[in-house]
Amino acid sequence: MNEEQRALLVGVNLNHHPYFEYGMEELANLAAACDVTVVGQASQNLQQINKTHYIGKGKIEEVGQLVAEKEASVVIFNDELSPSQIRNLEESLECKVIDRTMLILDIFSERAKTREAQLQVEIASLQYALPRLIGLRQSLGRQVGGVGTKNRGVGEKKLELDRRAIEERITLLRRELKELTEHRKTQRKQRQRTEIPTVALVGYTNAGKSTLMNALVETYGETADKQVLEKDMLFATLETAVRKIRLPENQTFLLTDTVGFVSKLPHHLVKAFRSTLEEVKEADLLIHVVDYANQDYMEQIRVTNETLEAIGVTDQPMIYAYNKMDQVTETAGRNGADKPDVIFLSAKLREGIEPLVASIREHCFGDDITCTFLFPYQQGRLVTYFNETAGVLATDHEAEGIRMTVRCRRRDADKYRQYQVSDNAPSEEM
Repeated sequence: MNEEQRALLVGVNLNHHPYFEYGMEELANLAAACDVTVVGQASQNLQQINKTHYIGKGKIEEVGQLVAEKEASVVIFNDELSPSQIRNLEESLECKVIDRTMLILDIFSERAKTREAQLQVEIASLQYALPRLIGLRQSLGRQVGGVGTKNRGVGEKKLELDRRAIEERITLLRRELKELTEHRKTQRKQRQRTEIPTVALVGYTNAGKSTLMNALVETYGETADKQVLEKDMLFATLETAVRKIRLPENQTFLLTDTVGFVSKLPHHLVKAFRSTLEEVKEADLLIHVVDYANQDYMEQIRVTNETLEAIGVTDQPMIYAYNKMDQVTETAGRNGADKPDVIFLSAKLREGIEPLVASIREHCFGDDITCTFLFPYQQGRLVTYFNETAGVLATDHEAEGIRMTVRCRRRDADKYRQYQVSDNAPSEEM
């Protein structure tokens, strides 16, 4: 960014919403994630949004005065604005105006590193810009770069295109994204054929999902150096990362890190990232990572669960991982701790990892049984298979073959029942 962007934040508190202040604080954090300096804010209590200007006439005058006093270069509104509202506000304020959606799209555009993520963000940005082309063209004259310009048709050049050209561009991008999505589906089917359980990390942005993944990879990962990016910032992770975790007794599962959620996440963005979030829908278990140090963590839980429902995730088993316990000084009066399957931990300090793993083991491997097989020597492939996928308790070489006592998946015990030793019935005990 060539010059400092100074922003004035504006929000409407509809019917005294209990989380309005939290939403404004989050808007400031989103602005900071775009390297924008927040110089002030204004709010208005309304029963309904002003259709033409979002805020009332008197508030527009107040905001205009604040823009001048604070020397603000941009005004950021805490809701998605209609094309006419953007146009009317910019005419009244004589200043660049962007909304929360555009701000989030800017962040995603900046952070997207893989081709798939870049395609998803560009599609969402073009869909957002399409109905706003007229107003955006009119406002280009007062733009000097910075926040809110990346996704106005994804740059000034694309704003020169007509509606048909942009729609053709969206079609082209969707076609390329579909090819990548098909590749991801193929990879997922290959993983499913191995019948290895999949565990997905979900939660609000900056709750600590990537830190928790790194903690598990460091402790149990097959390759400890395969760490993912962890950083104290919003939307540090946009790409889905998958790591293989091997617990004692060869209990192996795939751990998936996913993009974080945020309140008022643009619906175009949710739709564009739907293929990536398919990893969540296909998971055998969800770990809902919660920033327990945030005083509004219950609202973050609500937003995350609401977003999961929007993408069709409704019945997967879930563990709540209440993270950042090292930053919590007082737990009295906090709600939500009475949920089933709640684990308290600090991923950063690697505390509470063992109870979490125990809960994962219970959900993913609770059906495992102990049994004894006698494999003929010509079935060496089965000996190799159980050495790789089961907890081998004992191995003996006998005249008839190799006798193995293992802790394995029930479906494997059933599949190879013909090799089980008849005088040793499967045991349910650990």
